[in-house]
Amino acid sequence: MDLTAHRRKLKKTVVSDALTDLYPHNLSMYSEPPSNNISLSEFEDMALERVQLFRIIEQAALKGQKAYSDEWKKCIREDLSKAGLKRFLRLMDGSCTSSELDYQARRVDHISHYILRLAYCRSEELRRWFLNRELEWFRLRFTYQSHESIKNFLQINNFIYTPITNNEKSSLREELTTSTVYYRRLPMFDDDRIDPLLVNLHHIHTGNNYYTVDEDKDAVDPAKLDSYSKKHFPLCMRHMHETLRATHHLKHQCRLNYGLFLKGIGLLYEDAMRFWRDEFTKKIDSNNFDKNYAYNVKHQYGKVGRMLNYSPYSCIKIITSSVGPGEHHGCPFRHWNPALIKQKLLEYGISTENANEIKNLVSDGHYQVACGKYFEYLHGKPPTNGINHPNQYFEESMNLEKGSSKNAKK
Repeated sequence: MDLTAHRRKLKKTVVSDALTDLYPHNLSMYSEPPSNNISLSEFEDMALERVQLFRIIEQAALKGQKAYSDEWKKCIREDLSKAGLKRFLRLMDGSCTSSELDYQARRVDHISHYILRLAYCRSEELRRWFLNRELEWFRLRFTYQSHESIKNFLQINNFIYTPITNNEKSSLREELTTSTVYYRRLPMFDDDRIDPLLVNLHHIHTGNNYYTVDEDKDAVDPAKLDSYSKKHFPLCMRHMHETLRATHHLKHQCRLNYGLFLKGIGLLYEDAMRFWRDEFTKKIDSNNFDKNYAYNVKHQYGKVGRMLNYSPYSCIKIITSSVGPGEHHGCPFRHWNPALIKQKLLEYGISTENANEIKNLVSDGHYQVACGKYFEYLHGKPPTNGINHPNQYFEESMNLEKGSSKNAKK
């Protein structure tokens, strides 16, 4: 289940000499960890704001924008403004003014950086993602700095250097490599108050949660699911649907993943129960279904248990999930062999050239970009935004079809 991020306004702190000393510039090397006290609510808000910032930076690339181009920077600025992340927008200003708002923005940037250090040190994959986003965030701000601002930044951080040529750098490469110092691993200390947030932070979806609305105009007809799966489902959901139709069974995690997706696209509770019952009872009797599987459907719709309105899984949640033998959930672009992906794409009508392009993206670890290309080659045009949620994929696909229908009637 994705956690819903409700950001609260952070408390204002009076500008003090300590703040002016700590945060003299919009750029930071984060050389000193924060030592002041903050509340748990501030801790959570700062963490979620920075994750949202990094997701926006990541999404700019998924939209096909070339990194550090004017279009890429404009896209990020617009999305930050829409998300209400004014503090991070302020840090992209190259003037480096010294108002209270500037110092507060730098303070949030500094503290949230260290919070995410804690959250993203837990695996190589998380560390790599964090470092890439931090580098992009630093370079993005750096491009807005004036010559005087850059000079000031170098002086503040005691960068004393003389520019050298590439030939001289190459001649010193071996000495630089051998002088690298490696640190031993240090023990990890946990705090029960913040550990749940740190563990789950990367899985938190900061966009639309796709809770369905029980209105007739939003309801999906179960009889159309076969057709929808071919035209409007992302590869992950299409695979689960076809597996269900072929085997009349899905394991628990797969049922949860696919069931919440169906709920999110508008499959009402009564229709969902009928859909799962009709499919499973092709292999088992009704009593078996009622005893072992009906509860899961009720639980997904908040009818039993904690009565929660569970949201469908986001791409991040699906990509980082574990998939065992005989299980069919997960992201095909992440969990399948590239050769199998190509085979499936060809089966679905993707050309060999385009299938190879998607396969190469998968091999390079660009799973969501690959999904966006899958959308583009099936629909003839790319998605409006980078794909970050299966229900977003469905929504964009349906909107394209509705748009085509309206144009045909004119």
